[in-house]
Amino acid sequence: MKRQIGRLSPGFAIAAMLTLWAQPTWAAMPDGATLSALWGLPFAGVLLSIAIFPLVAPIFWHHHFGKIAAAWSLAFVVPFAASFGIGEAFGALVHAMLDEYLPFIILLTALYTVAGGICVRGNLRGTPRLNTALLALGTLLASVMGTTGAAMLLIRPLLRANDNRRHVTHVVVFFIFLVANIGGSLSPLGDPPLFLGFLEGVRFFWTTTHLAAPMLFVSGVLLAGFYALDSYYFHRREEVRSAFLDPTPDGAPLGIDGKLNFVLLAAVIAFVLLSGLWRPQITFDVFGTPVELQNVVRDVALIAVTLLSLALTPRAARAGNDFNWAPIAEVAKLFAGIFVTIVPVIAMLHAGDAGAFAGLVHLVNEPDGTPRNLMYFWATGLLSSFLDNAPTYLVFFNLAGGDAQTLMSTGATTLAAISAGAVFMGANTYIGNAPNFMVKAIAQSRGVRMPSFFAYMGWSGAVLLPLFALTGWLFFRH
Repeated sequence: MKRQIGRLSPGFAIAAMLTLWAQPTWAAMPDGATLSALWGLPFAGVLLSIAIFPLVAPIFWHHHFGKIAAAWSLAFVVPFAASFGIGEAFGALVHAMLDEYLPFIILLTALYTVAGGICVRGNLRGTPRLNTALLALGTLLASVMGTTGAAMLLIRPLLRANDNRRHVTHVVVFFIFLVANIGGSLSPLGDPPLFLGFLEGVRFFWTTTHLAAPMLFVSGVLLAGFYALDSYYFHRREEVRSAFLDPTPDGAPLGIDGKLNFVLLAAVIAFVLLSGLWRPQITFDVFGTPVELQNVVRDVALIAVTLLSLALTPRAARAGNDFNWAPIAEVAKLFAGIFVTIVPVIAMLHAGDAGAFAGLVHLVNEPDGTPRNLMYFWATGLLSSFLDNAPTYLVFFNLAGGDAQTLMSTGATTLAAISAGAVFMGANTYIGNAPNFMVKAIAQSRGVRMPSFFAYMGWSGAVLLPLFALTGWLFFRH
């Protein structure tokens, strides 16, 4: 049993989670079986706002998206407090922030800051061969340094290489498919769902061996398709401007500024890995939310790494990347709303057969309890396209039995289906994985006309869904 070390003050996050004092016990989230599906409306409102406002009122959305996300959060918290009491509402809010949102945004900020301090100098010509090579490199790096780290490291050099081409949207879309999502499927460092599986007892290299075949198949098909599409634009429709019109002309020697950030990036990876391996069995109670010591140490260390990167990186490196805080600020504000309003949705999913989404339980399991692996792949994936893929992974991990040793052996296909669905299908929408939004924001800041929310889903529906259907049939139908 874990030891309890007092209670932390409300200033826990701001004061580096150090001050301890006694507080009354706060009620936990009500059983999801008691919640109506109507409690999911604020979450649906956040998603629809992200999808519709940029189309119908782009200027208003640009200036007020944070307020809109906050309004939807209040649309959940206030009625919830009125129905279940202030204690339950406050406890649910603290749990969403401390247990899920803060670790999520701290890690993303660290990766964004560190990777944004690595500037690849010089300019390459954005030919189909080079673009495909950069996408392949990013896909491989994503499982080593995380999808966020790989995406932030390579998106700016890729955009700079293509800044004198007219057709660039498809390059960024496939970059999101591969580097920001599918590439992160080979290790727990690649994507949060797999890291949660690691914390639940799944061996570190289990995903490497069991997801290698589907990952290589999906990546190979996408890279081949991208090369064909990029070659079409480059050779038939591209009107490449004269070299003197290139905003970053060729000829400058290739080099890297901010090399210290590679060391800091290794430190980020080490601290994340340490939090999964080091289990001191010490837990702080923060208004009913247990916060484990190793996670406190990890988050404080990541904040320190972020500050070190800001202090030690040469200004020229960040200037060369046109580094600014707008992309991470957009992610922070929108995902705060998502993490708050998603609370009742996840609770209802956790209720399983007794909850409002009992149909999911019947969908993924036979009447005798035998798992339908293909359905696990699709159910996990489609929900991960709109919900946060980390808790979605845990929901289906537990629906499949929740025992890592059993799932890694007799349930290996089921666990592989859940893992692949959570990681792969984060590419289906802009909100399926946090790097998607950041890549979109960076590309737009460089003048790339990115698809709207629904237009992007048109790309993923046309390219990814048929490929995922074939992948499920090949690897997860039994």
